Amino acid sequence: MLLSTLLFAGMNACVKQLHHLPALEIIFFRSIFSIVASYVALRQLGVAPFGNNYRLLISRGSTGALALVCYFLALQNLPLATAVTAQYLAPIFTAVMGIWLVREPVRGWQWLFFALSFGGVVLVQQGGPVSTVADTAGSDAAGLAFLGVGVLGALLSGLSYNAIRKLRGREHPMVIVFYFPLISLPLAAVGCLFQWQTPQGFDWLWLLACGAFTQGAQITMTRAYQLERLSRVAPLNYLGLFYALALGYVFFAEVFGPLAYGGMALVLLGVGLNAWYTSRIDARAAALKPAEEVVA
Repeated sequence: MLLSTLLFAGMNACVKQLHHLPALEIIFFRSIFSIVASYVALRQLGVAPFGNNYRLLISRGSTGALALVCYFLALQNLPLATAVTAQYLAPIFTAVMGIWLVREPVRGWQWLFFALSFGGVVLVQQGGPVSTVADTAGSDAAGLAFLGVGVLGALLSGLSYNAIRKLRGREHPMVIVFYFPLISLPLAAVGCLFQWQTPQGFDWLWLLACGAFTQGAQITMTRAYQLERLSRVAPLNYLGLFYALALGYVFFAEVFGPLAYGGMALVLLGVGLNAWYTSRIDARAAALKPAEEVVA
């Protein structure tokens, strides 16, 4: 999982390095890399690639693709750490929408943790970058607009994760992964018809690195979840914020004010407390279940 978060940070840096290319174009090339790699993996596993639950699979692919567009736009036009912080709202949106979509309740304490994280995002915007190479982030209005795009991406990610949850046990995990580029590739291709800029020179290297980082991150993350308990490895995802701060400072001269750093800490605190609380509730439920079965 440590390697996975580092690889995802590398992907983020590649996307930001390609800020002069349209986001849909980056997604187009990334999707080509991903769809080939996923199809080869499915063939090796002997799994039919298109599955059976088409409606849910298409829902997962389309919401994931739209979320990716929003996230890449945020990455290109906001400081790395700000875009990553906005994306960390995705687990909160997943839980809140799960109340209606998968009938999973949200407990009272969780609403407090959610409020902490939302307040943190507001502080991140108020603190703002002191220095950044992204010209649009220097404008308060533009920065707020792209922060909104990042939050929208987190909301769409929440819809995508709920679709994945509904598919649990119904489809092979690699089929679910395969539908992401399967949907995003034609959507990005249509967008590229209206906005295309031919990559030049080192752009091709950054695009290749983006695809390689993404695929490697997905593989190592999946392996981590197979080898260890979810409650132990999932919180390591949030190390990505510190990677983003370091990469943004070293490569893009991004420096924040005290309010922004405080906001990032609040986002991490809210999401971390929610993860700890839910894992504790699950552990307590698992401990009580055998006793209830003995009584029965």
